[in-house]
Amino acid sequence: MHDHRRLGRELDLFDTDPLMGAGLPYWLPDGAAVRHALEEYVREVERRAGYRHVYSPVLGKRELYEISGHWAHYDDDMFPPMDLGGEQVVLRPGMCPHHALIYRSRSHSYRELPLRIAELGGMYRSELSGVLGGLTRVRAIQLNDGHIFCTLDQAADEAAGALELIRRAYEALGITPARYRLSLPGPGGKYVAAPELWERSVALLTDVLDRSGLPYEAVEGEAAFYGPKIDVQIADAAGREATLSTVQIDFHQPERFDLHYIGADGARHRPVMVHRAVIGSVERAVAHLIEVHGGAFPVWLAPVQVVLLPVSDAEVPAAEALVRRCLELGLRAEVAAPERGTLGARVREARLVPYQAVLGPREAAARQLAVRLRDGRKLAPLPAEAFLARVRALAEAHGTGLWEDAPVA
Repeated sequence: MHDHRRLGRELDLFDTDPLMGAGLPYWLPDGAAVRHALEEYVREVERRAGYRHVYSPVLGKRELYEISGHWAHYDDDMFPPMDLGGEQVVLRPGMCPHHALIYRSRSHSYRELPLRIAELGGMYRSELSGVLGGLTRVRAIQLNDGHIFCTLDQAADEAAGALELIRRAYEALGITPARYRLSLPGPGGKYVAAPELWERSVALLTDVLDRSGLPYEAVEGEAAFYGPKIDVQIADAAGREATLSTVQIDFHQPERFDLHYIGADGARHRPVMVHRAVIGSVERAVAHLIEVHGGAFPVWLAPVQVVLLPVSDAEVPAAEALVRRCLELGLRAEVAAPERGTLGARVREARLVPYQAVLGPREAAARQLAVRLRDGRKLAPLPAEAFLARVRALAEAHGTGLWEDAPVA
């Protein structure tokens, strides 16, 4: 069983410090490389799907969250307000109120809809110390969030499109969902009291799931305070479940913020707000990836993609030149020089790196590499430039394979 907390420290991906505080991990260079690759991938996937990216502040006035309903229904998860110049400001617990204001800041025609906006930004939750752990439960969260403002007729298709983005991302990441859950309201006062709006949004999400053909189960008491949601559940090796990705249909906040668009009839109409998170919390996503892959990340996510192994000091300059070429191609590479031990010891040390390229006198003279794949396969010697071009293509394809149809020695 892989524990991301142990592996994360062993592999120098992340750590914590009491002076920073509980639930506030910091990312070391290799962990930051994984996170950066994941964030770049998500941004590009969203861009290709028609999203426009925005930035919004991590603070908001208390009044903002009173309007959104967070203050009344979500206050236990929010940090206390801070007094600032006669006003109270709060670390945001989510981005939806900010995105609602961004939508409201300009007038919109029905011709602009659906309007898809997304952000990778910070949010904060006042988690109790007893539930904090590694990257799975933290107080400062980098969230992959997005909101689609659309007509009622477009809402189901937009939610289905978001579900497809999630499916494709999981395929690239090598993640298998544990189950899909239709999260419904339960008893108690933590939900917005608007039965008609709940019925409409539940019906739409049920239709999306039924049309998708995905198996799912409806569970009461797991909805957001403002509406039902589709939760994509993941599980660790011990079977503990967590929500990673979500799709939600929200009629509540468009009303609270008085959002509208001008229809074909020239009148004002209320848009529907579809919330979706493709990978959700970056911290939780990376924690799961560490555990699923045991630190042996897919090529495009690996903190070091190619390690050059010069047999002797004489080949070190050629190895360093190849590392510079890797950097030019956008690949992450390093040299494991002879001073770090025998060739066998260096290969073992680099066991999680996808490609271990040995450079001896013969290879250096011929400008070739003897490549060993992480899974133990050894490739026939091949030109260095051809090898790097192949690795770059595999990384850009965002797949989970190592070589596919490469000649094996």
